[in-house]
Amino acid sequence: MPTMSKAEHRDAIDRACRRIDSSQTAPDLATLAAEAGLSPWHFQRVFKATVGLSPKRYAMARREQDFGRRLAGARSVTDAIYDAGYSASSAAYRDSLALGMQPASLRAGGANETIRHATASTRLGPILVAATERGICMVEFGAAKALLEQLRARFPRARLESADQQLGDWLERVVNTIDAPRLDAGLPLDIRGTAFQRRVWHALTRLAPGETVSYGELARRLKAPSSTRAVARACATNGIAVLVPCHRVVAADGALTGYKWGIERKRKLLALEQETAGTKPAGARARAAR
Repeated sequence: MPTMSKAEHRDAIDRACRRIDSSQTAPDLATLAAEAGLSPWHFQRVFKATVGLSPKRYAMARREQDFGRRLAGARSVTDAIYDAGYSASSAAYRDSLALGMQPASLRAGGANETIRHATASTRLGPILVAATERGICMVEFGAAKALLEQLRARFPRARLESADQQLGDWLERVVNTIDAPRLDAGLPLDIRGTAFQRRVWHALTRLAPGETVSYGELARRLKAPSSTRAVARACATNGIAVLVPCHRVVAADGALTGYKWGIERKRKLLALEQETAGTKPAGARARAAR
């Protein structure tokens, strides 16, 4: 079998993603690999390296997205299950574990789910860290009262519990990641979003402290060069500050734009990271490149 170039690999994976997106029932690995002209093992490896998810997990994420959307307006959970293309309710309940809650709970706004939260002070202001059993589901900057209101708004039917002691270690590691940036905080994340949002957020977690990338470049790295606006929207809807480092995405000219938690905080985060990494600020690098 002839060796493919990197560009051919990207094209093959883009076609596979479109095939999965448009299929009522996700094609199996052997079918996708054959259509790409690769062995199943090679296709699996290239797909995961490109997308950040295995083909199976990508297909599940797409179906989860459709399932979650249908649940909100469905007459019943059963209707949503079959409308989303599941052949059995057991498959929907299995996939829903990746959403962090059972389907009925998701439809009810997170009812019966327990989310523990704690607050701390950082060099960039107060933060709230919230977590499910699966991992951290929210990191927000802001005033303490406003932060709790944001948590309630995001999970309106969940059971919220203050848990300073239980989250003590995780909270400390988040603070350290802000105050003394390092490559990986080593914390589990309960990331909830569409398949595309997850691709963007996963790509962000692979950026090193002090490294910046433009929205357009990030779209190109995702092999979706026309999705710059969608990348920007994904960054704007990120609910896990710093651990999913959308502050490392800048404008094409290096300008610091579009940060959910404020441009000045973005500037300080990057300055702390670049000081630790020994690199120039994003704007200085952009000016030097001109």
